[in-house]
Amino acid sequence: MSPGGPMLSDSELDRYQRHIVLKEVGGLGQMKLKAASVAVVGAGGLGSPCLQYLAAAGVGRISFIDDDRVSLSNLQRQTLFATSDIGRTKTEAAAERLAALNPEVMLNPVAERLTAHTAERLLGGHDVIADGCDNFATRSLVNRAAIKLGIPLVSAAIGPFEGQLGVFAGHRADAPCWACFAGAPEDRPGTSCADIGVLGALAGLIGSAQALEVLRLVTDFGAPQTGRLWLFEGLSMTSRSIRVPKDPACAVCGV
Repeated sequence: MSPGGPMLSDSELDRYQRHIVLKEVGGLGQMKLKAASVAVVGAGGLGSPCLQYLAAAGVGRISFIDDDRVSLSNLQRQTLFATSDIGRTKTEAAAERLAALNPEVMLNPVAERLTAHTAERLLGGHDVIADGCDNFATRSLVNRAAIKLGIPLVSAAIGPFEGQLGVFAGHRADAPCWACFAGAPEDRPGTSCADIGVLGALAGLIGSAQALEVLRLVTDFGAPQTGRLWLFEGLSMTSRSIRVPKDPACAVCGV
């Protein structure tokens, strides 16, 4: 364990013992998690499992940004909430559940919309950004802010039965940004799950994988996934991983 880092209390040693016995994580990795600050954009279908696993893992400070309120139709996939939460702000309800799950972590709920004017303020000061929002315009704003702030981005998205997960670091000369893969679709209308539907369990699978990639970035276990996109198809239960090269002509991060 490195001197000067955040030491683990006896209760934390007990809580995180299944991490600590992993040689790829260990006590040093757990202290890195305790020292880490992660911003999660969206507390919905993807944000629900992502936030729960980040909190359970002991990430020291977690900000979550969402200006929406809980509705009955959310509960088919947003397992962070209960029927009694209908009408509450998602950030308020999420903070209550996450604090009950792990009182050791510092929670920063932000019931505010992320815009071009607020993105850098809301995302600055974090080590990793996890984006699970539901529209192209916000994804593009998050990507631009991540590049400008020099923060790696773990971006997840789902459709009716399919999901995708990418790790981007467009501020680096050797790594792509989200726009290298998706373009700069600020004006693309897109579709919502209200229009096309989504299988609830799929959100749990992709959101949990998103949390895994955040933990990988913080603790550096296994093979780096920066610049790779994981594609999952639930109807056939198949998946593949592809490399996303940096686009030198990218309008957002091109060098």
